[in-house]
Amino acid sequence: MNRPKILILGAGYGGLTTAVNLQKKIGVNVADITIVNKNSYHYESTWLHEASAGTLSPERVRYEIKDVLNSKVNFVQASVESLDVNNKKVITDAGEMSYDYLVVGLGFEGETFGIEGLDKYALGIANVNEARKIRDHINTQFAEWATQAPAEKDDSLLTIIVGGAGFTGIEFLGELANRIPELSKEYDVPQEKIRIICVEAAPVVLPMFSRELVEYAVGHLTKKGIEFSIGTPVVQATEEGVKIKKGEDEFEFIKAGTVVWAAGVRGSRIVEESDLPSNRARIAVEKDLRVPGYPEVFIVGDCAFMLNEEAGRPYPPTAQIAMQQAVVAAENLIALIEGNDTKEFTPELKGTVCSLGDSDAIGEVFGKEITGKYASFMKKVIDNRALYMVGGAGLVLKKGKFNVL
Repeated sequence: MNRPKILILGAGYGGLTTAVNLQKKIGVNVADITIVNKNSYHYESTWLHEASAGTLSPERVRYEIKDVLNSKVNFVQASVESLDVNNKKVITDAGEMSYDYLVVGLGFEGETFGIEGLDKYALGIANVNEARKIRDHINTQFAEWATQAPAEKDDSLLTIIVGGAGFTGIEFLGELANRIPELSKEYDVPQEKIRIICVEAAPVVLPMFSRELVEYAVGHLTKKGIEFSIGTPVVQATEEGVKIKKGEDEFEFIKAGTVVWAAGVRGSRIVEESDLPSNRARIAVEKDLRVPGYPEVFIVGDCAFMLNEEAGRPYPPTAQIAMQQAVVAAENLIALIEGNDTKEFTPELKGTVCSLGDSDAIGEVFGKEITGKYASFMKKVIDNRALYMVGGAGLVLKKGKFNVL
């Protein structure tokens, strides 16, 4: 009897956690399991803001996929090019692959909302290489200023614009605020010449948190020199900076050496270009995480759309939810192979914590609002728990965060 083929696309939080849970729970020779990823490594996408700011090495953010897999799972390093779900095939740059069951965990892409010039002139916090690029670009701008003659110094090289005051934008600002004194000292730059400006189209910062927590976060960052321009959408990006709209017919151009866009993500275009029923690259899945009309296809992570009926809005595409989906997807795959019923996915939202640098944060954990060092400690607990769920205590010891004060 032929063993069913399980094909997992992507080794992000959703895909890799699915693979790890399958190898823990499935019997030997029960199924052929393959995971496909374009890189040999998994990276903690919730740590990219630190690598982008230069407060954490890019090497700390990632680890090799094979290090957390056993002989039950075959790893193939390849880029997925398209999905042929009607014929149960996946086309990659390493060849065509077939499957009996498919798990799509292809992750996110940056969303520019069609703003002119953003895709060309703004940097995005999208992956390890992009994070390294942001860090190096900032360093290069400061180094360029330092080498200019005193009468020719262009202070705009020292201006960093961060587009977006959501989760990623605020966490990146927190790391930048900690990094600025180091950059000032390293490149002999007067700290008062350095500007970091957060530009946000929406009228509020961090809409997922209460007004009190938002005021704490904004106050903390403002004291560290961060400027906020809220309710001012970016309408254009150029090589020299960004143009923002400040009123009905009022615009302002901010000259800057660095523009980082952190104002939105979307699901993978590969999903959007397939025959799967998607909307903006996200698929409204059934309660057991399968795709309507394609009962052999599971979606986990950023490409999965599920409505929080109690709140009246979709669940956010967070690492916490992606990993919980992966656990249920693995259980449901085993159930299908064994001829049993699948189970519904019900998120267990334990809380959300937004860091404001290494030693401060805000959050809501188990219904309680927290700030300061305790919130920062809880953030590190969450980060370490994600490592533990995939690689156990060994991975936590190797990559975990233990500087709790």
